Amino acid sequence: METTKEQYHSIIQSKLKDAQLRNNLLNGMDTLKTNRKNLIANRFIDWESLREKAKQLKNKNLSKLDSLLETFEKNATQNGLKVHWASTPQEANEIVYELMQQNSVNKILKGKSMASEETHLNAFLKQKGLEPIETDLGELIIQLIDEPPVHIVVPAIHKNRHQIGEIFRDKLNAPLETEPEKLNEIARIHLRKEFQEFKIGLSGVNFAIANEGAIWLLENEGNGRMSTTACDIHIAFCGIEKVIESFEEASILNALLIPSATGAPVTCYNNIISSPRKEDELDGPKEVHIILLDNNRSNMLKDSHYYQSLSCIRCGTCLNHCPIYDKIGGHAYLSPYPGPIGKVISPQLFGLNKFSPMLDLCSLCGRCSEVCPVKIPLAELIRDLRSERVGQGRKNVIGITEETKNPAEIKAMQSFSNLATSPKQWRLMLYLSNLLAPLSKPISPILPLLKQWVTYREFPAINGNLHKKVSQMQGVIYE
Repeated sequence: METTKEQYHSIIQSKLKDAQLRNNLLNGMDTLKTNRKNLIANRFIDWESLREKAKQLKNKNLSKLDSLLETFEKNATQNGLKVHWASTPQEANEIVYELMQQNSVNKILKGKSMASEETHLNAFLKQKGLEPIETDLGELIIQLIDEPPVHIVVPAIHKNRHQIGEIFRDKLNAPLETEPEKLNEIARIHLRKEFQEFKIGLSGVNFAIANEGAIWLLENEGNGRMSTTACDIHIAFCGIEKVIESFEEASILNALLIPSATGAPVTCYNNIISSPRKEDELDGPKEVHIILLDNNRSNMLKDSHYYQSLSCIRCGTCLNHCPIYDKIGGHAYLSPYPGPIGKVISPQLFGLNKFSPMLDLCSLCGRCSEVCPVKIPLAELIRDLRSERVGQGRKNVIGITEETKNPAEIKAMQSFSNLATSPKQWRLMLYLSNLLAPLSKPISPILPLLKQWVTYREFPAINGNLHKKVSQMQGVIYE
């Protein structure tokens, strides 16, 4: 799906006008940020050293990902797991479809999986006449109203408990409730009958351990454990970058992931799956299938700069700290992956020509880079992808075409460059801006660009004498 600036402008305007959405996001983001800040301050001795260690081990694993994937496949196969390779989303979806067809199954219960969102698995299965059922509470809520996730960790964070109560009343014929405990009970009762009779379950993968041939899943609700152990067949969607050499290394990443995601020290459930059900075991799936998804990740890995985005452990903290995301929410990005990490990986996964407009949804404030637990330079990568968009970058990103270039933008930046590199012209521009600033707001309604700017922003105060004030500061040598 190709996105246009007009689509982005339309959905952004609608989200900015949604006061309830902004209030829900603000409350949710503030809670997650506060929990994270307090946990890091109270439970960690040297958080920054842990981040640096995680960055180094992710880089090490990515540098030998080809051999780690082979090791994982070998050990997982020896353990009785069945490994499938999918180069494209279509191939991954077809594997799920074929497994359902082979086992005469028309319904699949899903734990949380962003990789399946990436491949649009639900829409694919529905087109085939099959029924995917989300079992994560947040995913269930948005599936009932036919919406995609708004956040990569908290899919329904844009809905408050009153709105969720109305959704359950309208879609599940439940009594109207607003208390979290009552809402959870409604969801449990609704899903219980599905868990009693399902045959195939699906999950994502947080870490795939090469040395052990095992996968590690993190969750807080128990639905992930049900989706993977109470069924006869378990299918796990795994991006190839999730493969880590050892449990010890995965434990370091896990120690950063959970605090960054929710501000909790650990998850409620840690599910490690190393084999299908054995003869002396009473539960667990009889078959475990792992789909290793590429979808242009190999192309990302080849680039000596953009490969860093594959270090992402999907904690979502960059979204929580983004001053753009908390105003418009994830749906405004028109991608399965929103927020800062979405701006970095979406153009690389799906094509720069398809998602270049989302790169404008960034102020380059740098918060995302500062909080990323594996120290991905997100702001730098976003800026560099903007260069790719106008044909000035490394030109290794897929989907670079003449269509991604905006002649007006290129001309404007060239003019700005000329202005900014001429001291006399720059000072004259500041001087004139200072004189004309009082007139800008009154005339903004008749000037389209100014009108758009002041609709949701304070008009900036411009001081044309800044250079003079700096030159008069004590200790400053002004040339």
